[in-house]
Amino acid sequence: MTILVTGATGTIGRHVVEQLTQRGADVRALVRDPAKAEFPAGVSVVRGDFLDVDALRSAFDGVSTLFLLNAVVPDEFTQALIALNLAREAGIERIVYLSVIHSDVYVNVPHFAGKFGVERMIEQMGFNATILRPAYFIDNDLTVKDVVFQHGVYPMPIGSQGLAMVAASDIGEIAALELLRREASPAPLPTEVINVVGPDTLTGSDVTEIWSDVLGRPVVYGGDDPAAFEQNLRQFMPPWMAYDMRLMSGRFLTDGMRAEPGDLERLTTLLGRPLRSYRAFASALAAAA
Repeated sequence: MTILVTGATGTIGRHVVEQLTQRGADVRALVRDPAKAEFPAGVSVVRGDFLDVDALRSAFDGVSTLFLLNAVVPDEFTQALIALNLAREAGIERIVYLSVIHSDVYVNVPHFAGKFGVERMIEQMGFNATILRPAYFIDNDLTVKDVVFQHGVYPMPIGSQGLAMVAASDIGEIAALELLRREASPAPLPTEVINVVGPDTLTGSDVTEIWSDVLGRPVVYGGDDPAAFEQNLRQFMPPWMAYDMRLMSGRFLTDGMRAEPGDLERLTTLLGRPLRSYRAFASALAAAA
């Protein structure tokens, strides 16, 4: 039986592929450009994207379980609906969908609202799925490493409510374990929603304290300014996406991204180990510098 991983070369997808192959699964990876795909031996690579109906039909043929990951794009919801309809057409009943934590709370943020809509469509279309709702990716902060190291400023406007930051490698392993659990079940399992959180809920001042300790010099917080965040992002991403990120950071400030009771214990049991901490991430970057 074959597990199809979409978004297979991305931040999360590559970890999913790696974890599945380590556990002996038959993995098929959907990618835009096979020439750029570097996967472990035995992974079947197929070319395609969510708007190429013929390519998706071919990719879904013979698949038993689907890992659905849609990129943050203007037509994310449409792409997901095409994939779900074609998956149903192909007889796929087992899905792990990568959503986002508080998708039902951050209702004004486009990519959160889109993922919440996909969750509802998975339910309405009768799929049996694990809905993974990860919090802020620790790995996002790779993009600001140089600012932290060279200028002593942590520029992400994450606020004082706290974010339960989680490592991409942990998300990928949790997704792989859920895919294998559903794959191995004689009958499709009921739908479950899992918040994927890290071991610590961190504020802007918490993160700067970690960086200051790890680097051995002061690192200060850049402040709660979503408008400035948007303007910085516009230097390297489309205006619509920068605005989407601004709206998200605004909800960081008002709502945070906090775990619910039992979330951390559930994930620790599932992995059989502690989740990776932000301090471990920062320490590894500092050691490599």
